[in-house]
Amino acid sequence: MSNYLHLGTVAAIALAVTTNQSEKAAPAVQKAAGCEALAGTSLPNGKVDAAVPVAKGATVDTEKGKPGLPAAAGFCRVQATLSAGSGSSIKVELWLPDRAAWNGKLLGTGNGGFGANLTIPALLMRGGVEKGYAAVGSDMGHFGESDVDAKWALNAPEKIKDFGWRANHLAAGFAKAIVAAYYTPPLEAAYFHGCSDGGREALMEAQRFPEDYDAVVAGAPAIPWTRMTTAFAADHLAVFGDRASALPADKLKLLQTASLGQCDKIDGVADGVIDDPRRCGFDPGVLQCKPGDTSGQCLSTAQVKSARALYRGAQGPDGKPFFHGYAPGAEAVSGTWDLWLTGANAQHGRFATEFYRYMVHSDPNWQVSSFDITRDYPLAKQRMGGDLDADNADLGPFLRRGGKLILYHGWNDAAIAPGNTIDYYQRVRSAQPGLVAGSVRLFMVPGMSHCLAGPGPNVFDAVGTLDKWRLGGPAPEQMVATKYDNDLFAYLGFPATRIRSRPLCAWPKVARWNGGGSTDDAANFSCAAPEK
Repeated sequence: MSNYLHLGTVAAIALAVTTNQSEKAAPAVQKAAGCEALAGTSLPNGKVDAAVPVAKGATVDTEKGKPGLPAAAGFCRVQATLSAGSGSSIKVELWLPDRAAWNGKLLGTGNGGFGANLTIPALLMRGGVEKGYAAVGSDMGHFGESDVDAKWALNAPEKIKDFGWRANHLAAGFAKAIVAAYYTPPLEAAYFHGCSDGGREALMEAQRFPEDYDAVVAGAPAIPWTRMTTAFAADHLAVFGDRASALPADKLKLLQTASLGQCDKIDGVADGVIDDPRRCGFDPGVLQCKPGDTSGQCLSTAQVKSARALYRGAQGPDGKPFFHGYAPGAEAVSGTWDLWLTGANAQHGRFATEFYRYMVHSDPNWQVSSFDITRDYPLAKQRMGGDLDADNADLGPFLRRGGKLILYHGWNDAAIAPGNTIDYYQRVRSAQPGLVAGSVRLFMVPGMSHCLAGPGPNVFDAVGTLDKWRLGGPAPEQMVATKYDNDLFAYLGFPATRIRSRPLCAWPKVARWNGGGSTDDAANFSCAAPEK
């Protein structure tokens, strides 16, 4: 979503994509002598607008008025405009590492929220280039005031298609064509990595265009887009539908203290993280004010009700579960419940409003206060599901050609409920049981919030793990995650102090302390089946 990292290719050179998703033969792009020679290159779906060399350490800006980051390695910055026809215009960037540094692979990168710029793709592209990948990203086919802005979608069906599924497909073909023109060795492998909407984009690629990428990483994927944003509206109304239901910061602190007090030590380690929230069973009713209690150290009846609604998840009009709820343990951590669910400018209310206002109802005056799940969800599914939803469990074509998939999700994600990814993984297992064991892995991350940060170890190398697996290594059973004093700095490769590490275990296993050695060292933990 918008706060991923909160703060957020023509198919081989002989293929080009048409507006109806079919492919036709296209002439190969002529070999380029150097970076600048790529400028002006024409492609079936667009052309290269600029190609300039960028030195290591030079500032790279991707959004006007926003600070850039220093390049982690030298590269050729290729900027292009692609189009699937009238009403479609997609800004794409491809960063090509120096020829001697290229590892022979391509990394496609996902966006966040409603897209609108290349800020989030650039973060992933920067790290990819540093490791030798050619890296590509796009603005998803539109410009917006922010990635929480959907005004661009009003009466713009082609832009919605670009955002929903087409931009990354065209970008994949473009990137492969330019890579073939710039490097002499042929492309060895192509991967895609995205989190939040980027995770949706990763799975959309695997589902619709299984030949675009050989392997994908999908973090906290926003895949059932229409159902998820409908649940956002329900979450918002659960907290803000009645003034008495609001959960200010001091009440979040009460919830967090109580949930950690009940569940932190269940795994045998007191570290401020609930390792497996499924075993917690926390009920905010334990904080309900007794008659006459005016201390402020309790919750009103209305506040208990709204907190229960968030832990439980949205319900349908029949009282049955509609979407998943949010895990206890980090309610008061900055950037979790306050940002997404309970703050004055909570993102769930904003996303739901933008989605229904500009995509579903095409009415700039629509207000979330008029939301009716019985009426609005079927309409959203009918009008937008085909272009935006990416929760099809049939990954057969992708997996049968050798595709690999790593899913991950933070247990304390307050943007997208973690149970959604577990549910998808289980549906994929049921849809193709003979393929999943050797091709799909899910890693749940204790104490991680939305895509990064949170109280638990949350910096890990999913793409490196995927690469070793795709190139013939064993299916990964664990990844080591590290907690730093500044997780974003560590993620970007800037100096940061290590606090602790912990193995992330392939679902359904969990990390269990061996009983000896520091509980801040991953070496003293093993992956084991969860306790009942």
